[in-house]
Amino acid sequence: MEISLLFEDDDVIAVDKPVGIASIPERMPDQTDLLSCLTKQRGVPLWVVHRLDKEVSGVILFAKHPAMHRFLNDQFQEKKIDKTYIAIVHGRVASDHGVIDKAIRACGSGRMAVDERRGKPSQTHYHVLARTHRASLLEVRPQTGRRHQIRVHLYSIGHPVVGDPRYGEKRLNLGYVRLYLHAQSIRFHDLHTGREIQINSPLPAAFDLVCSYKEVR
Repeated sequence: MEISLLFEDDDVIAVDKPVGIASIPERMPDQTDLLSCLTKQRGVPLWVVHRLDKEVSGVILFAKHPAMHRFLNDQFQEKKIDKTYIAIVHGRVASDHGVIDKAIRACGSGRMAVDERRGKPSQTHYHVLARTHRASLLEVRPQTGRRHQIRVHLYSIGHPVVGDPRYGEKRLNLGYVRLYLHAQSIRFHDLHTGREIQINSPLPAAFDLVCSYKEVR
């Protein structure tokens, strides 16, 4: 499997995760995952910093040694790492900007759900980039890191991500080849200098086939 390198230094490696591959090993050992593939190619261990859903593409970061792993984990805990996603959702999102502040919990069968009483605090910011009569193109910034957070939050406001096999009406997703959610960028601080590093992943061409960027508002 060919994996595109986006950034590398002595501390981290960032790659462009293809859609359809798990970030880390799954329960079925015969399935390929990104961590195992990279570790085999490099011949050295890598440390998991964060994950992307199997159906999501885009930039993903791995630490190359324990000190960087701890440093990045601390940045995540202190909410100093900024992640930006691009999503295409069903329907015209009315507000140009919004914050979804709804608690999320696991509800079985790999699904997550909004549950204000038993869930964990979760917050997602979004900004509408473009609209058509049937879909909206969003820039999304999760402020917390719950499993399926973006997908659950957008579904909860009536705008599920196009092509989502778990959240939304199945009939709406007929004919779509993937989940239209892409990790576009990640920004973090360098271990030695403290300077900000931002790594970007180009938007897949498939996104142009669903939402015309010319039809803005």
